[in-house]
Amino acid sequence: MTYFFVFLLQALLPLSILLGASWAIKPTTPTSKTIIWLSIFGLISGVTLRLSLPNGQVANLILTIIFLVAFLLFALSQWTNSTRIALCWQFILMLIAGATWAKDPNITALTNTDIINTDFILNLSSVIFGIILCLAISAWTYFLLKQQQKTKGKSTILFGLNFILWFALMSPLVGELLLILMKLQLIELTKVRLSFVAKSSTLTTWLNFLCLAIMFLSLSIFIFQTHFKRRLQAKTEQDPIEKRKKLALVQVSKRLINWGTLAIIFIGVTQFYWVQVASRPPQLSEAIPITLDQTGQVRIPIEQVKDGKLHRFVWIADDGKAVRFFIINRQPNKLSLAAVFDACLLCGDQGYVMQANQVVCVGCGVHMFIPSIGKPGGCNPVPIENWQQTENELIIHRTSLEDGLNLFSTIMEIEVQDPISGKKLKNTQTEHKYSFENRTYFFENEENLERFRNTPEKYLSNENGKKE
Repeated sequence: MTYFFVFLLQALLPLSILLGASWAIKPTTPTSKTIIWLSIFGLISGVTLRLSLPNGQVANLILTIIFLVAFLLFALSQWTNSTRIALCWQFILMLIAGATWAKDPNITALTNTDIINTDFILNLSSVIFGIILCLAISAWTYFLLKQQQKTKGKSTILFGLNFILWFALMSPLVGELLLILMKLQLIELTKVRLSFVAKSSTLTTWLNFLCLAIMFLSLSIFIFQTHFKRRLQAKTEQDPIEKRKKLALVQVSKRLINWGTLAIIFIGVTQFYWVQVASRPPQLSEAIPITLDQTGQVRIPIEQVKDGKLHRFVWIADDGKAVRFFIINRQPNKLSLAAVFDACLLCGDQGYVMQANQVVCVGCGVHMFIPSIGKPGGCNPVPIENWQQTENELIIHRTSLEDGLNLFSTIMEIEVQDPISGKKLKNTQTEHKYSFENRTYFFENEENLERFRNTPEKYLSNENGKKE
């Protein structure tokens, strides 16, 4: 739910503030009902337009150019007072907001089924609430700036507000245009252009923070420039009628301040929660290091893993590669152990976590059917082959663990030994290595590597050359 709310704000909130500021400089304003329905129609049209476009760089190029031209013309139109032109821009900018939001590839995740379920209701509710909030903030911006005294300060605020948001919205579009042109090979791919594309696209992720800063700045200026002045005027006014009028203005100011503060806090808390909590992938529990016994096996007491929880272990291979696996009891009322690698063929080695009583793939978020863990296929973790279970222990042989070497990419720094010279080395700092009979050996120089490669049997009798 948080995802859809935050990313809707990212597309809609900047344009809502921009439109609110735009209406504030117009001498006349249509009814709120007209603006609301025009905005909703624009959003729906934008979403429909984006979803109906064919996938391709040419279509994206045309749409990006249209959006850029629209923003340029909108900036120029701020010198006119025509209400009809302003209504046209209300529709056009809301259309751009809808098309921008619909560009999010995760929009189809509003529901993962063909029926109306709880997830769909929550996600759709967050979208509807986000639209209502953005329209309300647009109105708040309008009334806040309208309430400002007709001074030089008001013009400065309006100009700064429009320019900052206009620049923040234009930059990613320019970056996207350059990227499409480079992909189509219409312009040369250069380091400077790629750097600009990367930086401009990063700006998009900061739009909500930028909007919060603009709202806070506008509210602060209003408080010091207008609200405090109204309070002082109401306090010093002697005429009863004028005093009531000035007190009424103070109440209007208080309401604007309260609603603005509430909106800033709510959006700020939501954005902070998304960045610090919701957007972060689940963290894997600590894996227990295991070592092989003299027979090349790992023995894990059944009593340690029969409680139905996910028990994660890690074995460090000869080359330092960390092979993670976990053991879980799949049945609550009887012993039904599964030993699997902490990786799958589809999502790689991002691993699995246990949330409440469910096992979840970190890579794709799929909830596992626990009784099926240990079976191959789909997003299930890759099974460990040929493990054994005795009355008291679960036994996994080295060769079974070595089957999972290609599933993992994490390399741990370990101390190794050159089988030729006996010198102690660090596996991550040694470029000369050689695999023989499923073992990896490290060498301090290329000469030792060649000597071992030519006659490995000669040196294998020296057990110091092997990592246990």
